Amino acid sequence: MTMSKGQIGRRLLGFALLGAALALGGAAGAAEYGQPAAWELGLQKSVTPVMDNITWFHNFLVWLVTAITVFVLILLIIVMVKFNSKANPVPSKTTHHTLIEVAWTIIPVLILVGIAVPSFRLLFLQLDIPKADLTIKATGKQWYWSYAYPDNGKFEFDSLMSADKGPRLLAVDNEMVVPVNKVVRVQTTAADVIHAFAMPSFGVKIDAIPGRLNETWFKATREGMFYGQCSELCGKDHAFMPIAIRVVNDQEFAAWTEAAKKKYATAPANSYASAGSAAQ
Repeated sequence: MTMSKGQIGRRLLGFALLGAALALGGAAGAAEYGQPAAWELGLQKSVTPVMDNITWFHNFLVWLVTAITVFVLILLIIVMVKFNSKANPVPSKTTHHTLIEVAWTIIPVLILVGIAVPSFRLLFLQLDIPKADLTIKATGKQWYWSYAYPDNGKFEFDSLMSADKGPRLLAVDNEMVVPVNKVVRVQTTAADVIHAFAMPSFGVKIDAIPGRLNETWFKATREGMFYGQCSELCGKDHAFMPIAIRVVNDQEFAAWTEAAKKKYATAPANSYASAGSAAQ
């Protein structure tokens, strides 16, 4: 059967739209799991109040910068069209204009104040840790994480990248488990070099420094699996040092805690050798 050029064009357009829909669907599905999505342009889907504010501030700045860019572009076009040598053969001799000079001084100041106020409010929200329902100590090591639960039985376990689970380069053998809608204080340190504990969908990124204890917090508002990575160049296996956090309801967290007390009290900690085999 011979198809006309119009039919071929419509069919190609249909395939293109179908491919775009599948790609967007895949991206949305990945975003539900707190991980990067193919062709993702924006931030990961927010899970915490801090990330809600980061997303709002980011979008606010994008619109503000766009408006300023368009305004400057319009001025440039006006200058090129109205004040070129052909349209304006006799140039103006004006050297000062009080109103314009006052405006271009005051308006940028007001813009910067408009940026500073929500920026400082966001910084305060990130740094002012509310009363915690749970404290977890995250220790960065070459090249895996160790998590301690001092409030829930003082057990500790290692979290190594898993080659047998998905998503690739993000899954681990032992996830950090936290309850939903609870304030979790995370204390970070390192055993060897500087690492960084980063969870994009939680709005969390803080350095883990040997000999120093840093603190951050989050409050996950929905259940699920969420992924991050070490975000500080820490050696040859830096790319194989993921962070996985499983958010569960209170009953599941209580059951996991009781099981973890027994499991990690008797089982030896994972060794770096197993970490290396997992990375391979």
